[in-house]
Amino acid sequence: MEVQETRVQTDRVLTIPNLLSMARLVGVPVFLWLVLWPVFGGPKNDGWAIVVLMLSGVSDYLDGKLARRWGQISRLGQLLDPAADRLYIVSTLVGLTWREILPWWLTALLVAREAFVGVVLLRLNRAGYGPLNVSFLGKAATFNLMYAFPLLLLGVGEGWVHQVAGVVSWAFIWWGTTLYWWAGSLYAVQARQILQAERSVAV
Repeated sequence: MEVQETRVQTDRVLTIPNLLSMARLVGVPVFLWLVLWPVFGGPKNDGWAIVVLMLSGVSDYLDGKLARRWGQISRLGQLLDPAADRLYIVSTLVGLTWREILPWWLTALLVAREAFVGVVLLRLNRAGYGPLNVSFLGKAATFNLMYAFPLLLLGVGEGWVHQVAGVVSWAFIWWGTTLYWWAGSLYAVQARQILQAERSVAV
């Protein structure tokens, strides 16, 4: 996954990259329905849930790449892309924790990071700033988690394929969680520098 440039190149809304991001957003409730249906007595749809997650990961890569290649970087895209990433991560955490596939303490660790960044965003918003651009580190963290979750879901079952998927998924999860918090910390440092610079100018 590559990070979008900061410079907006178009004000168009209906671009291919934006449509890919919108499709990812639509996929969030679809994934939740697929992964949680067994909890309410329905049949398991883990295969389709994995497909939805995989398509989300592919579209996450494509929307940024196509936006840069075709000169379709837009402010809407810069908002939709990280929003879709966060919604997929949160929905996956909810679904897999509810299914007792993901331990609650790991979910709490990742949710705490989202809450931490949310406080930073709120502080920036009160100072009149919008959200900061997604960093390469943040996209790398999301990349790890987005590929860890389908593998973790695939790891539910018996046989060597499921066992290998489970081991690989946890490697991605630990690395992704570490990068996720690291990126969040750097985000907070960057926000603090912006706010301190504003205070210095005001003085």
